[in-house]
Amino acid sequence: MTAASIESRKHAKHRSRKRVNGIALALALGAMAFGVFWLIWILIETVRLGFGGLSLATFTEMTPPPLADTGGLANAIYGSLMMVTLATLVGTPIGVMAGVYLAEYGAKSRLGAVTRFINDILLSAPSIVVGLFIYAVVVARMKSFSGYAGVLALALIVIPVVIRTTENMLVLVPNALREAAYALGTPKWKVILSITLKAARAGVVTGVLLAVARIAGETAPLLFTALSNQFWTADLGSPMASLPVTIFKFAMSPYENWQKLAWAGVFLITIGVLALNIIARTLFRNKY
Repeated sequence: MTAASIESRKHAKHRSRKRVNGIALALALGAMAFGVFWLIWILIETVRLGFGGLSLATFTEMTPPPLADTGGLANAIYGSLMMVTLATLVGTPIGVMAGVYLAEYGAKSRLGAVTRFINDILLSAPSIVVGLFIYAVVVARMKSFSGYAGVLALALIVIPVVIRTTENMLVLVPNALREAAYALGTPKWKVILSITLKAARAGVVTGVLLAVARIAGETAPLLFTALSNQFWTADLGSPMASLPVTIFKFAMSPYENWQKLAWAGVFLITIGVLALNIIARTLFRNKY
């Protein structure tokens, strides 16, 4: 085989690779454009329809009856804030501690493998299954829907998300940091608390934010646990209104005032999650 033919084959192979690379790049950009297009459209519709439904009454008045001239989402906003906050406070410590165990203590143990497997199942389980579980365990036995049941259902959704992100972030921390601390005689619990968790805190916070963003819009678990309430209540032992359930109920109705409030609720959830992410990234911008 001559040098010219070898060179020709190299050029042909190079051109073939460039064509394949160009096709793959075009497909990737097309997929990205397809996803971004729908995302932008959703955001535009949310802002267009949701912002128009906002007013002072939205934050100060209770959910109205059909065809009422006034009404708002005050009880639903309060209920969502209360249940999401409490669920995050309950689920985050459990998730972080379980993630620390899986990454630092049980990485290769049988208990760690079983825990990781169960967590993966919970992570992929439909939220309605969690709602039905809490209904059977809590609501049916208490013979009443309640905000406490809603908090438990949302906390069960928070925990697996925080476990997975905490474990993944801790695994990414270089072992050299741990070894240096051990060489100085630092006990393991202090290494985890002062070094590994501190190095991974931005990722852990991101995981918590992902969990909050997920439960902020969950409807199915709350339908079986907290149900809803047309009136203002701060009693977690009774049925409690929430934005997702109110949006579901109002959006499916034929009444214009309810549909307008449903879009206002969608806008508030979207803006709330966005603001939470911006605040967290601003606070931890020098720690990523």
